[in-house]
Amino acid sequence: MKVLVLGAGDLGTETGLRLAAQGHQVTAWRRRAELLPDAFTAVAVDLADSETGLPAIDPDTELVIFTPAAPERTAEAYRRTYLLAAGRILDALQRDRVNPGRLLLVSSTAVYGDARGGWVDETTPIDPPSETARILAETESVVRTYPGTPVVLRLSGIYGPGRNYLINQVKDGKALKPGRTVWTNRIHRDDAAAALVHLGTMERAPEQLYVGVDHEPVGLAQVQEFLAGQLGVAGPAEGESTVNRGGDRRLSNARLLASGFTFTFPTYREGYASVLAGEGSRHP
Repeated sequence: MKVLVLGAGDLGTETGLRLAAQGHQVTAWRRRAELLPDAFTAVAVDLADSETGLPAIDPDTELVIFTPAAPERTAEAYRRTYLLAAGRILDALQRDRVNPGRLLLVSSTAVYGDARGGWVDETTPIDPPSETARILAETESVVRTYPGTPVVLRLSGIYGPGRNYLINQVKDGKALKPGRTVWTNRIHRDDAAAALVHLGTMERAPEQLYVGVDHEPVGLAQVQEFLAGQLGVAGPAEGESTVNRGGDRRLSNARLLASGFTFTFPTYREGYASVLAGEGSRHP
């Protein structure tokens, strides 16, 4: 199968490598194509640059995976990286008369807003709490106009090799433990990539929306205490933590599990143990 990975940063590269290992032909677009591995046909493309046209897409492409990552957390960066880029991609597919069976978009659970600790799944109405979250919701709507099978995977709290913000906070004694339970949700980078591969290659048609998180929503303080124990440092002091930017909610992965997907890192314990052991690497 011929696959096109768009915006191939850390997550997109890991996804493409897994597809290539399965024998698929992977073409990857990103601004700095020289950073992509030799396993890909690499093409230098800035999807956010509306002044330049997009290159021709192989007419035999069967799967497109769009893994955008805004360079900064501003509305303008999100608009260019997500919304405008998604529109350009659909236009290019139509221009070249390419009809991949599936088009996958990586979005974010930020579109849900705060649920005051309640459970959230694919049936929960969205309530984007910020301009960037509203742009993500608009991007999802654009992708859903694709006439084939559009699939949105909303990820929350990606961590993994090289993503050490919380680890470093605990290690450096800068982590603050919230005085109340603040629910957090996460997924290891490798499981996020594996989920994209699964949804792109599964035999039966996937649903149009999945929440990508591991099995266990967990209080932030519990994760901090676990990391402190693994690192052999003192636990965090109580205070107002700013780590949880995503809203207080518990996310369900039931639909993803029902599709037949299996996690390598079902909870933060296995995932952070792997990171602390130095397993894996972050792709440039």
